[in-house]
Amino acid sequence: MGAAMRRIQAGNALTAFGIGFTVPFLYIYVAQVRGLGSMAATSAFVAFALGALVALPFTGRVIDRRGPVPVVMGAAVTASAGALALGLSTGIVPILLSALALGAGQAVMQPALATMIVWCSTPSTRTRAFALQFFMQNLGLGIGGLLGGQIVDENRPGSFTLLFGIEAVMFLVLAGVVATVRLPHVPAIKDALPKDPAQTGGSGWKPLLQHKAMVQLCVLGFVVFFACYGQFESGLAAFGTEAAGISPSTLGFALAANTGAIVVAQFVVLKLVEKRRRSRVIALVGLIWTAAWLIAGFSGLGHGGAMMAAAAFITTYALFGIGEAMLSPTLAPLVADLAPEGSVGRYNSAFALVKQMALALGPLGVPLGAGVPMLYIAVFVLVSLGIVGLALRLGKGLTPMQDNPVVASRVVAQGGPAVAVKEPVHA
Repeated sequence: MGAAMRRIQAGNALTAFGIGFTVPFLYIYVAQVRGLGSMAATSAFVAFALGALVALPFTGRVIDRRGPVPVVMGAAVTASAGALALGLSTGIVPILLSALALGAGQAVMQPALATMIVWCSTPSTRTRAFALQFFMQNLGLGIGGLLGGQIVDENRPGSFTLLFGIEAVMFLVLAGVVATVRLPHVPAIKDALPKDPAQTGGSGWKPLLQHKAMVQLCVLGFVVFFACYGQFESGLAAFGTEAAGISPSTLGFALAANTGAIVVAQFVVLKLVEKRRRSRVIALVGLIWTAAWLIAGFSGLGHGGAMMAAAAFITTYALFGIGEAMLSPTLAPLVADLAPEGSVGRYNSAFALVKQMALALGPLGVPLGAGVPMLYIAVFVLVSLGIVGLALRLGKGLTPMQDNPVVASRVVAQGGPAVAVKEPVHA
């Protein structure tokens, strides 16, 4: 890594550490510590998601026109103010406004940081860069949550104010680190869009919506995020507690197994996936998650007793973690490699928006998971198999450089057919 990439990754890890301090305790803080009840806590989560959904449609164009650095800095300051205000708020209105600002700031950071990573990498090194980002994020979240759990005390509101204060400081640290980064010009695959002038003209959303491969990737991404991330703390948790009789402590172990699987497997998995076609890696994730949902279903059947059900449920979360480790060096680099020059920010923002929409709709699985558990499992088994089909279909429309840049780059280096790739040129 160059100096710019090291700073970006360090700032990203510190921010994840700050977020890990507060995210697991937001519900308890609003509902119990501030005494506002479960409806107020749910409204805070809705405000958090709403801030992201409102801000992201405008983020991409600003990134492409002004560059990612000022966007990250502005988003970090906004998120810092939201976090600090949230820690000091006692009423429902200031809490909702603070959550709105915090959600918008965090959401805008995602595509802006992703664009910075794209600018500091080439198609052949991008896979490893995004894998490292995902690893550092999960490590930061895990350590932050662990330490935050030792600090919080439901009987001392000041302990929660301290947590949100630490999160606010971490966002400002990110802004300071990013301000020192010197970025090269964006490297992009030329002619990622068809040469039809009707599809390449303009700077709005129309060219992106006319880019068939990108639209297919967004549909695939929505299904991926809805079937996995959207179910972790909603439908799957409801299924575990209601159908499988999983205790809250076992659910905590399952979440820890998910994070542990990511941290342990990330770079082992990376060696296996970076030389293979991205579309087939995503398809393999669909098969792994199909197995995970089937094992989850077994945990709810009541065979083998409570210990067997707990082991099956924990295994489900671990398998999801392995799939996530395979997706982290696959999806984000593919979004960047599909983007034409000058559109990386818009493409990253569009994909981040798809992710937020999937996460917002994730709780729709709760009624099925709690009320009709076996139907819930059957639905998501089919959804996971759908990921396989969508990934293989996407692969048919990708160029060799988009689907497998590491191997394609080596073919070019060995005198094979040239692939149109623009390497970074430092400013």
